[in-house]
Amino acid sequence: MFEHILGQTAVSQLRIDIETGMLAPSMLFSGPPASGKGSAGLELARLLSCEDPAGPEDCPCQACSRHRLLTHPDLLSLGPRPFFAEISAAGACCLQEPDPAGRLLFIRSVRKLLARFSPVFWEEDPRFKKISEGVFALEEALDEFSTIQAEDLKKSVDNILKNAVKLESEGMSELIPIGHIRRAAAWSHLSPTGKRKMLLIENADRMQEGARNSLLKILEEPPPSISIVLTSSREQALLPTILSRVRPYRFIRRSPEVEAAVIRQVFRDALPDSLGSKGATGINTYLSSFLPVSEDSLRPLAAFFAAFIARGSLILLKRKGVSPFPDTLVALGKYATALTEASLGKPGTDTQSVIATILAGAEKFEVRGLFAQFLQMLLRVVTESRASLGQARSPALIREPDIWRRCTAEAALAVGTYNQSPVLALERLSTELIRGLAERWS
Repeated sequence: MFEHILGQTAVSQLRIDIETGMLAPSMLFSGPPASGKGSAGLELARLLSCEDPAGPEDCPCQACSRHRLLTHPDLLSLGPRPFFAEISAAGACCLQEPDPAGRLLFIRSVRKLLARFSPVFWEEDPRFKKISEGVFALEEALDEFSTIQAEDLKKSVDNILKNAVKLESEGMSELIPIGHIRRAAAWSHLSPTGKRKMLLIENADRMQEGARNSLLKILEEPPPSISIVLTSSREQALLPTILSRVRPYRFIRRSPEVEAAVIRQVFRDALPDSLGSKGATGINTYLSSFLPVSEDSLRPLAAFFAAFIARGSLILLKRKGVSPFPDTLVALGKYATALTEASLGKPGTDTQSVIATILAGAEKFEVRGLFAQFLQMLLRVVTESRASLGQARSPALIREPDIWRRCTAEAALAVGTYNQSPVLALERLSTELIRGLAERWS
């Protein structure tokens, strides 16, 4: 019971609550990213559905078999989270060790993504027509994956990865829509096909306003045949009224040794030497190594954009007759230029060429989440550039970071939630930043 969730005392308490019949109907698994919260939720769903609770860990009953494949109709999962890196890591594991366990790991990683496109959420939704082809292609490929011949395995994995990237990029949102919570509420009142239903809402803090109110209604009067698990890395972002209706289980940040053990046990691998030599540890670092664009590659791209923004702001201030130039913008221009000259050359002078350079280096941001990482790196570059400046606290100096945070947050929302193209988002971001910074110092 929870043997695969390493280094977490929360699962010990869960085990006690299950054995004593004290498990709450609604629970919150909170803790840092990649601490096992989602995996614990899926394992809890299997245990509550098991037809032989006293059976072995690898119980062969039909309910457990369907839960291992993540195809049990009594399990409903939703919520935004990154999938591509985990799917890629699982695919690499499967190709290295193509035994049934390796194939199952890959199948589960893809089905975690497919769960977000359950008919429960998308039935009669006109937007589903746009992405249905990708969903059906993945479903069909997974149905054949367990029996595919070894010589065709790599071709199949590559094809599934290609479709998974497209589906995640086009179909996933950064916020939980109110419609998904309403449909989950209706589903929760239907009778289970087996012993008990499970509603798993990952990153529950990322809800639209109306979705929070709809969730409250489920938590206030949960159907007797369902268990509800919320997960969050930002417990403080949840409404107090939601927190008061769930039993908390806190997952901790695991030691590097435990994180390494998880990587060995789950992916049968170790942190690459190239990352370990930089002092990087942990599951997040390991999974990030499978992304097509690394953090080291995003940094000069973010600096390239920052240098362009600094240059554009200074030109606008010069036209307005502002003198002397603000130290923060001068420092940003010098710092960002130094970061990017070796790999990308001097900062661009027009918006289109700058954006084209960034898109080429970031694989057009096709992998969902890369654009948000680029924006986070941009803010980091800006913060680093200010480190050498004094401690002056003029109103304009204090307000300047707010411009960066507000504009990048709007860009992240436009791409992650409203599916605006990164090109349009970057065009608007550059315009808003240059104009906003110039106005602050005019």
